[in-house]
Amino acid sequence: MWNIVLDAFLDTLTVLPFLLVIYILIEFLEHRTTFSHNHKILQGNLAPLIGSATGLIPQCGFSVMAAKLYDKGLIRTGTLLAVLLATSDEAFIILLSSGASASAIMPLVVIKLIVGCGIGYLVNFLYSAEKLTEEISEEIHAYSCGREHDGKSDVRVFLINPLFHALQIAFYILVVNLIFGFVIDAVGEDKIAEAMIGGTYFQPFITALIGLIPNCASSAVITATYINGGITLGSCAAGLCANAGLGLVVLFKNTKKIKRNIVFALVLYLISVAVGIVVNVVMVAIGL
Repeated sequence: MWNIVLDAFLDTLTVLPFLLVIYILIEFLEHRTTFSHNHKILQGNLAPLIGSATGLIPQCGFSVMAAKLYDKGLIRTGTLLAVLLATSDEAFIILLSSGASASAIMPLVVIKLIVGCGIGYLVNFLYSAEKLTEEISEEIHAYSCGREHDGKSDVRVFLINPLFHALQIAFYILVVNLIFGFVIDAVGEDKIAEAMIGGTYFQPFITALIGLIPNCASSAVITATYINGGITLGSCAAGLCANAGLGLVVLFKNTKKIKRNIVFALVLYLISVAVGIVVNVVMVAIGL
């Protein structure tokens, strides 16, 4: 028992320094990022591509920014969907910190980029008559998970906040590692593998639903479970495509458009489930 606890603790401890460094770098990046004065780059023909690429950047700050821009009529519906589908919150940070190889990370990056771009361009084409606002009168930053920097000291913004966030994610990873350690010890890896394969076509429905939870815990649990071999690539992709961070929360704050917001969440969920099932089918077909 104690060996399982020790292994889970040591595995989690090794990723903590990497988490802290990455979060500090992201705080600097998001602090200097604003689309208030150059938001028109998200209105042109390359908008879904740029939106998807931006959404791939770890953390949910960019989905928050995109949701704010959309609510002000500054970007189109397809562009917002591109950002939301590409957003993965903590996923890539955890994969990088865990020492995952490029072969484990790149498929997820490619899937989310293709899905974000494809859906973004399709929706913008279908709603080609959508009207946009031309000007904006306030600064809209891509603050990490919606946390405002104004009025806070640099030490808090660039050290204390990243440290707290790193410890929070490390805790989620520790919990998942402990659960898998005890389950594998009690059940055995062979039976877990059989259960995973048998649930290939049902997992995306569950992981996409978890992904919709607007909290960093959802992406952390999905990614850690994938690393431990508990879910397939397609199921992980489904959960991460649905994982738009606080972007949906920003939309739902606009209570005057509650029907629109529900449709957004439903569309995001259905697309994510479809992506997961398709990827799983392909993986099974090629014997992976």
